[in-house]
Amino acid sequence: MKFCYANRRMTLYPNSVDPWDLAPEDYTDAFLTKVKEMGFDALEIGSDTLDKTGGSEKSVKEFTNKVKSFGLDIGCIRSGGTLTEAKNGPENIEKIKKSIIYGTITGAEVVNGAISAPIRYPGSPEGSAYASSSGWPKSQDSSKEATMWIYEHLSKIYQDSCDQASDNNINVSVEIHQNSPVDNSWSAKYLYDLVDRSNFGINPDLGNVLWNYDQPEEKFENCIDNVASISNYWHCKNLHTVYHPENQRSVFLRVPLQDGEIDYRYAITSMKNAGYKGYMAIEGTQNGDQFYKDYQSISYAKSVIKSLDV
Repeated sequence: MKFCYANRRMTLYPNSVDPWDLAPEDYTDAFLTKVKEMGFDALEIGSDTLDKTGGSEKSVKEFTNKVKSFGLDIGCIRSGGTLTEAKNGPENIEKIKKSIIYGTITGAEVVNGAISAPIRYPGSPEGSAYASSSGWPKSQDSSKEATMWIYEHLSKIYQDSCDQASDNNINVSVEIHQNSPVDNSWSAKYLYDLVDRSNFGINPDLGNVLWNYDQPEEKFENCIDNVASISNYWHCKNLHTVYHPENQRSVFLRVPLQDGEIDYRYAITSMKNAGYKGYMAIEGTQNGDQFYKDYQSISYAKSVIKSLDV
């Protein structure tokens, strides 16, 4: 199994920047050196970061070559956003097309995206009302409330994207993600069957199953077993839940892979037994020393895989 760094923190003295608004120059020599030292093979790069190179083939290639000079590949282009909400969907459909072009230039293996929309009912303060953020009994745009027409619409978009990507051996992945029509294994399998393309697959992010609702909708073991054979990219994070039953509310604390509630020994075994050959993308910590915590995660994952190979 290969390892991709989907970092969710970007802090290495003297730099500390927003990980969701990265410019090419934020990928400093010191940062890339640390990523390689931790044992990663590749980086997940947002399409918006590649936009900031200038977006031309020449500028994107120059950034790619810099990353490669540190012994790293660009493994995944992140291209997320709702594809069903009228306000933001059309722009995100175009983003997928552009991300596939970026994938061609960088040599990325996969274009991945979560298809959730900006929170429309944020409450006051933000996150305090149902259908906002995560950890409530209701989730915005969930599979529980989706109609068949939603999935038929999505399947057409992904069929077109996969046809575009197939010419350059790029996979397209949809992420199991909270506040989206693909938020559990049944909805992922349903869409997968509708798309019916060999380069389309699922990103079974179990952390998103854990924190979608105040209590998980699905057992993690069942989820990974159900979609392992149709997965082509894999976000991995782990969490502790603090449940407030009197408020029907859970909050979540992100921890290294070995320390949370999701059993990643089981999950890795399930993926390995299904013949998964793609990236295990460690979705890193959001606070504290990211290099200490994320090194713990990749070291744990490698030790589990090694034990399974014996």
